[in-house]
Amino acid sequence: MTTVLVVDDEAHIRELVRLYLEDEGMDVVEQSNGEDAWNYVTQFPVDLVVLDVMMPHMDGWELCRRLRDSGDKPLLMITAKGEPTDKIKGFQLGTDDYLVKPFEPMELVMRVKALLKRYRISTSQIIKLGKVVLDKQSYTVIFEHTGQTATLPLKEFELLYKLASYPGQLFTRDMLIQQLWGYEYDGDQRTVDTHIKRLRERFVEYGDDFRIVTHRGLGYRLEVLHD
Repeated sequence: MTTVLVVDDEAHIRELVRLYLEDEGMDVVEQSNGEDAWNYVTQFPVDLVVLDVMMPHMDGWELCRRLRDSGDKPLLMITAKGEPTDKIKGFQLGTDDYLVKPFEPMELVMRVKALLKRYRISTSQIIKLGKVVLDKQSYTVIFEHTGQTATLPLKEFELLYKLASYPGQLFTRDMLIQQLWGYEYDGDQRTVDTHIKRLRERFVEYGDDFRIVTHRGLGYRLEVLHD
């Protein structure tokens, strides 16, 4: 699954971008400043970064420079600064594209898609775990050996899909809460444990295909045992 990191100190901009990109089947992670965004990408994989310029703690210029120095990842700047000198500075620091606020959300979507295509990043919403196939478009589970399909409760599907998107990657409970339940969620981390328990019970007979591993005191990761 394609993961896009959206970095902007304006919550309504992050929400707008997230809603439109999620409609296209992308997974969106939000950060409100450059420092938190940089800390995130040093620990977790993302496919593309949409970043604002004017932010607290670390601005978009510095974040762009660090991201470009650290690897070849598509970058799209969004900013209220529309002066040619600002655009030139952005491109010099390594951004791939530049969009000036206010912008049409669908134009941003098209630019994101173009960057993913240019970098040859797959936008497939299908994940295969041995005989189990997860289809994010229809939110269904397909069992290849029988041809049957099943529908899981929404959060269970999203949790399994998130772990399966990054096999071997450890996700802390806090990270899963933030990404799947949102920052406004006021429950506790045991919610994650409960959902993991249910997933294990549902897929107990597919233990030869994949398993969800517990890292005590940290979180969970998914291992694919049979392609």
